[in-house]
Amino acid sequence: MPRPRTHDETLRLKLLDRAGELISADGPKALSLRKLAADSGTSTTAVYSLFGSKPDLVNALYVEGFRRFGARLEKVPLSGDAVTDLVRLGIAYRESALADPHLYAIMFSRSVPGFEPNAEADEVAQATLAPLMGVVRAAVASGQFQDVAPELITVSLWGFVHGLVSLELSGRLPDGFSVSDAYEKALHANASGWLT
Repeated sequence: MPRPRTHDETLRLKLLDRAGELISADGPKALSLRKLAADSGTSTTAVYSLFGSKPDLVNALYVEGFRRFGARLEKVPLSGDAVTDLVRLGIAYRESALADPHLYAIMFSRSVPGFEPNAEADEVAQATLAPLMGVVRAAVASGQFQDVAPELITVSLWGFVHGLVSLELSGRLPDGFSVSDAYEKALHANASGWLT
């Protein structure tokens, strides 16, 4: 009978989540492979077996963050109405960030000095913009949105959502400001600004 595989996907995800939590809570210096293994109830051999090295582990964190993010965006049902669809995508963006804040920082900040995603990881990250870009391109082509470069609209919308979510995650919003109450209205107003 073959030996059971102990270095499986469940362990890989457990290690990634814990690594992200360590970096998020205490900075990149807190990410020791020995501590990660101990916190996750496994050996450093398992960490090396699954990821190779510390830089490879950080790259895997980056990819996993965008994989989860992309999966949430892909699940958004599209109606064909650009503003409605962009609001839905914006809501999914926020839900993803709130579900995995420990990955969000690695995805969108320089939380690990010197880290640069490899080409494959960069492709995964860029692909997550496809649903947003698709809605914007269709809206420009159909005349729902102004006749400007879809990339301009896409990056502007992304920057707006990213800014609100980043302020929320960092706790930098004014006292008493409720993102839950304002977020959808703000998304709707922002997307509507591109209507013809």
